[in-house]
Formats: sequence, structure tokens, C-alpha cells
Amino acid sequence: MRIVILSLIALALTACASVRKLDAANDVHALLIAIRDDDQAAFDAHVDRAALKQEIEARLVAEGRKDERLGGLAAILAPALADLAGETLVQPSVFRGVAEYYGYTRETKIPGPLAISQALKPLPDGRICATRKQDGPCLLIFTKGPDDRWRLSGFEGDIKELRLKG
Repeated sequence: MRIVILSLIALALTACASVRKLDAANDVHALLIAIRDDDQAAFDAHVDRAALKQEIEARLVAEGRKDERLGGLAAILAPALADLAGETLVQPSVFRGVAEYYGYTRETKIPGPLAISQALKPLPDGRICATRKQDGPCLLIFTKGPDDRWRLSGFEGDIKELRLKG
């Protein structure tokens, strides 16, 4: 009897994770469409700029600290650089390069939410991450906001992937 109860609990938890992934996949799909179509308003609706700025700042400081000569300077400059990065790098055209890493070009048909949900992984803290392949490392992190919309809130990829297209 104990095994049956544990199995039912495990099944319920798996179902909750799947529902959460599918819920997030709808917003990830909308973000991919906004990136593909260079739709700034739709992109902004699916991005948590404050969270991304905070993460970029922390990563800039961490990178600066790797070089002992720049550690203190990086800590001083990181907030201004993160603010600048938040305004210039958090744009559909910049994230198009990240989408291309996933295999989504302007010519690629964006898969539906059900297919996208297969590349999403629930994190222990309630967030969802997008991976390039099942069980791969996280690249994009999504957090559910108070309005029940999942927003891009973190970028785990190489910071050098975020660059303006020239």
C-alpha cells in the first residue's frame, strides 16, 4: 500500500511539473514570436528587465573580479554598465542570436507550446529554464510574475552571446 501511495504522489508531482511547463511554454512561444518578428512591445511584455539587469550586473562584477587589476573598478562600473546593457542588449534583435542558438531563425517555423514544453525544465525554486536539448544545461530562465505571465528573467549562456547585430 505504501508503494502505491508513493507512486501516486510521484505521479501527481510529475503532472504538476508538466502543467507548469506547458503554462510557461505559452509565454516562451510568445517571446520567440516577438523575437522573430522584432516586436518590441510583445518582447517587453515577456521580459523582466529589472531581473536581467541585476543578473548582468552580478556577472560583470564576477568577470571583473577574475582579473585582480580590475576587481574594484568592475564593482564600481558594473551598475552603470548593467543599466546600459539593460537598455541596449535586452532587445529582440540581440536575443535573435540566442534564438538562433536554439535553431530558430527568421525562416524557421516556431514550434507550438506543446513542443516547446519538452525543452523546459522546472527548477526547485519555481522558475522554469529553457534548454537546447532535453537534460541539457539551462540557457534562459523564466519566472512567473504576479500577473501569471512567465517572463524571461535570467540568461545562463555566455554573456558574449548578447551583442548588438551590426
